Amino acid sequence: MENPGREVRALHEAGVGGKNPAELIAAARGGSVRAAGRLLTLIEGERRDEVLALLEPATIRVVGFTGPPGAGKSTTIAAVVTAYRSQGLRVAVLAVDPSSPYSGGALLGDRIRMAAHIDDPQVLIRSMATRGHLGGLSVAVPAAIRLLAALSYDLVVIESVGVGQSEIEIAAVADPTVVVLTPGAGDAVQAAKAGLLEVADLLVVNKADRPGADRTVRELRAESDAPVLTAVAADGTGIPDLVAAVDAHHRADTADRRAARARSQILSLAHSRLRTHPALDTLAAAVAAGRCDPYTAARRLLPLPTAANPEEDSVTA
Repeated sequence: MENPGREVRALHEAGVGGKNPAELIAAARGGSVRAAGRLLTLIEGERRDEVLALLEPATIRVVGFTGPPGAGKSTTIAAVVTAYRSQGLRVAVLAVDPSSPYSGGALLGDRIRMAAHIDDPQVLIRSMATRGHLGGLSVAVPAAIRLLAALSYDLVVIESVGVGQSEIEIAAVADPTVVVLTPGAGDAVQAAKAGLLEVADLLVVNKADRPGADRTVRELRAESDAPVLTAVAADGTGIPDLVAAVDAHHRADTADRRAARARSQILSLAHSRLRTHPALDTLAAAVAAGRCDPYTAARRLLPLPTAANPEEDSVTA
């Protein structure tokens, strides 16, 4: 490319390159948040593989925030983004909506709470739908992370609503996973029941200026070995300590932990694909009618690789 700046400007003038992924990637690398948004739309749709094929491998830091509704996750994330922007980092926020990105729920709330970053071209805020994918994250999140890495973002922050055992998949893609809670009788116990404490690398008691904060901290320390921090995200109190803890945890990451997260991602995505496999309904009907047992059906749906073909991935019904 003889003049990348001229080409990027031309793409902007032409409506950010239409829907040609290569043109959109060029525009996004030139700083177009709009082009990056269009690429994320393609990633969520049927052209995911087409976009991914154009990307070179790259790594990126991913920090996850989860916790029950009303804990102040979006406000905490907005404060954390401010801290990282002060370091000159480009940040993308993926807010995972358990229903639809067009419902206005997550997107509207996040934009209100992150108003300070709306006009910052170095911050991308995006709502993504789970679209029925189990585990609390969108099936497109791993692809979105890869895209953002290739577009030279420095950090991806993922927000997921942790409301049950199925909502803890965020730990498979993020390091660390930050669980945000609020003061209240029994909050730590409820979080433990929801499975959130099992995936927490860091625990944050937000709104710590409210009554009961000290008690919640004590309960959490009794229930979990993860570090427990306090914050009042609305005014920035405790955010520098949280950022320092996030950075310290990232530096302590290991190859084994990265492999474990990758394994969890693969298994989760494979599960989602199997749920839509065309043979599933036929096999389920056979099991229900007594013509087949579930063990045989499972083997037919997902045959194990053979010694002759260790990469076999075909499924026969």
